[in-house]
Amino acid sequence: MLLAVVSAGILVFSAALSLSLGRDPQKASAAGAAGAVIAAIIGLIPTVKILLYPAIETISFPCSLPTGSFTLVLDPLSAIFLLPVFILTAAAALYGLDYLKPMAGKKPLGTAWAMFNLLSAAMVLVLLSADAVPFLMGWETMAAASFALVVLEHEKPQVRKAGLIYLVAGGSGALFLLFMFSLLASPSGSVAFSSFLRPTGALASAVFICAVLGFGLKAGFIPLHIWLPEAHPAAPSHVSAVMSGVMIKMGIYGLLRVLVILGAPKEWWGWLLIVIGAVSAVAGVLFALAQHDLKRLLAWSSIENVGIITMGIGLGVLGQARSIPSLAALGYGGALLHVINHAFFKGLLFMSAGSVLHAAGTAELEALGGLLKKMPFTAFFFFFGSAAACALPPLNGFTGEFLIYLGAFNNIGPSSKAALPALIVITSLAATGALAVAAFAKAGGSVFLGEPRADSAEGPHDAGTMMKVAMAALAMLCAIIGLCSPFLIKPLAAAITPLAVSYPLLDAGVNMLYVSAGALTLIALILCVWALRSALSRGLPPVRGVTWDCGYAAPTARMQYGASAFTQPLTDFFQPLLRKARSYPAIAEYFPGTASFSTEARAVFYNHLYSPAGAQIKRLAFRYTWLQHGRLQFYILYIVIALIALLVWKL
Repeated sequence: MLLAVVSAGILVFSAALSLSLGRDPQKASAAGAAGAVIAAIIGLIPTVKILLYPAIETISFPCSLPTGSFTLVLDPLSAIFLLPVFILTAAAALYGLDYLKPMAGKKPLGTAWAMFNLLSAAMVLVLLSADAVPFLMGWETMAAASFALVVLEHEKPQVRKAGLIYLVAGGSGALFLLFMFSLLASPSGSVAFSSFLRPTGALASAVFICAVLGFGLKAGFIPLHIWLPEAHPAAPSHVSAVMSGVMIKMGIYGLLRVLVILGAPKEWWGWLLIVIGAVSAVAGVLFALAQHDLKRLLAWSSIENVGIITMGIGLGVLGQARSIPSLAALGYGGALLHVINHAFFKGLLFMSAGSVLHAAGTAELEALGGLLKKMPFTAFFFFFGSAAACALPPLNGFTGEFLIYLGAFNNIGPSSKAALPALIVITSLAATGALAVAAFAKAGGSVFLGEPRADSAEGPHDAGTMMKVAMAALAMLCAIIGLCSPFLIKPLAAAITPLAVSYPLLDAGVNMLYVSAGALTLIALILCVWALRSALSRGLPPVRGVTWDCGYAAPTARMQYGASAFTQPLTDFFQPLLRKARSYPAIAEYFPGTASFSTEARAVFYNHLYSPAGAQIKRLAFRYTWLQHGRLQFYILYIVIALIALLVWKL
């Protein structure tokens, strides 16, 4: 436990050091990256220890605040989330060494590294906090540091817009959390989690709703996701990997921690989470299909995966409420395993996308193509991560979903008390998986296959050494977890114990062994086929020839399928939801000189929900501008009136 606190201290110290070395970008980057890696190595020691030998370790610091103490606790549930936090931030720091080099002298890299390490330290504080005050301190520090990283390239209008939306969403979520902790602390008068009295009735439901809204804004539940597709593409790619891989999971952790505090859940809580998860998963991957920007596509894919995790939690809550221990254990266990899995494969995908952006200067799918031969390492890592994201065995993306599937299929029978929600989860997972394959086939094919579609793709280079090291480490973890998932069952069983799950999750380990054995058999078969092919083709000269060109003597890059054309049948089918805008000229002659066609995926929720609501709030606010007239004495009078009102209310 002490080492976890030391790791957070190292992150804060290295942040201050990077800031002080801001005039020398190279030294500032070295200090920031070294601090992140050292802190991760130190922090992983107690984290892995708690996962292998479940226990609860506590440290309490004297504090003069009204809370009376500053308590930190490391248990298996927080360790499950700390594991990807430490690993992914270390990999992202190594990646950032090469990625940020072109920005030296143009951007304050000392500040960027300071905010990166401060973000990492804030996440550690959130996961270790056992009091509301340090939890909210970490939460707000996390929001502020990530905001500074999102607006690093603030000269771009879309970056400034993304930063503003993120700022508003973060502040709104914090208000819900403040109200939630007020409700929990009011009966006992203490803000320590251990002192919270389990609320009942309407109070428990109010706390749960506040948790869903406050933590859902951070996690990206639809329709609370508005900031996520804007902020993740705007941030530097190694920051996008951390934000998407682990930062949004702080919302998942907070929701689970509140469920632990609330105790026995109500049945409709599970239904609500299943519906939110199903909508987020299916809608997230549908909107990913319609995107033209690679990083924006990956951001929508993160919403999809958060939906999958939420469906697993919903099954767990419903299993608790209906006294179905197996459903609860497999739902919670699958959700937690997917938290780890998504951190690694989404981090890998964002880093691969960052390599493309770093080399080609654009992430626009319609402007790329043919990068496979010029960026073979990046292409391999992207397709590797895509296979994991599509939940294809033997990679890790399959294992978490497998547990959720297992829990749902075990309760699909006519005599089951959870047949309908199980059927909804199975259908949603199946649809999401199929659409995810289409989305990543579009992304990978548009970027790496075919011919370059624009001059920006003519002279790219593969990723730098440290970028390759970071991506290789994450790819290796995706493979290891996929093949060794049975060994994670014990830590998962310990992590879900606080959620009042009595079902022995170790029983699911037998099924995971079959999955691992099948994966190893598949790999062995592929290696045998490859060896046989190599033996049969030894000594034969390679034969080269042109591909089928549909009868055209001189095909050009413009004649190949683009990203939009590849998914047009699917996006047209879901046009009522996607509301794609199309622009094309009317052809009035037999041989037109020029013609163009373009589609744009509209921000449906922003345009039809948040923008009208914001306009209404703005109009309402302007009615009361007379209260803000610039006279200091009246502002002091407002404060005095507010203090008198609080004193009267308290007395």
